Amino acid sequence: MTELTNDLRDKFQQIKLLLLDVDGVLTDGKLYFSNDGNELKAFNTLDGHGIKLLQKSGVNVGIITGRKSQLVQKRAADLGIEILVQGREDKFTALKEILDTHNVDMENIAFIGDDYPDLTVMTKVGIGITVANALPAMVEHSDWQTRRKGGEGAVREICDLIMTIQGTFDAGLAPYIS
Repeated sequence: MTELTNDLRDKFQQIKLLLLDVDGVLTDGKLYFSNDGNELKAFNTLDGHGIKLLQKSGVNVGIITGRKSQLVQKRAADLGIEILVQGREDKFTALKEILDTHNVDMENIAFIGDDYPDLTVMTKVGIGITVANALPAMVEHSDWQTRRKGGEGAVREICDLIMTIQGTFDAGLAPYIS
């Protein structure tokens, strides 16, 4: 398990944008196809609600994914995610394009990935995060590893962690306990 050092806590405090991979992060990484060849994806509602809460707290959320899917476009729209880059194997170039159109610095970005195409982005941003079931090389090059697996609440775990460190978690939880 990754240790939350003071340095890492300071980095989480500065996060303004959380970028996500899809397959293996927002989903379990399996590709499902119907008999008709239609792609199916299962998204975790815990992740979705965490994303909404994080955005309400003032941290923007975006997606960079190598595959292109109408399902991802719909999920992003349902969650109010405006930064969506699909069908891009070169995720670092996609990241640079996001930086050109959004006022955020690299050190204010966290990225969650699970496989080698995510490494370039993970190692360039403020905090590189991987999921519990990631490959060993991903863990080696990440700043943080979730306890939960991709598609099983890993994104929610990070959303809650960022909000806790930034002091916005209690305000996000308040409507549900008052």
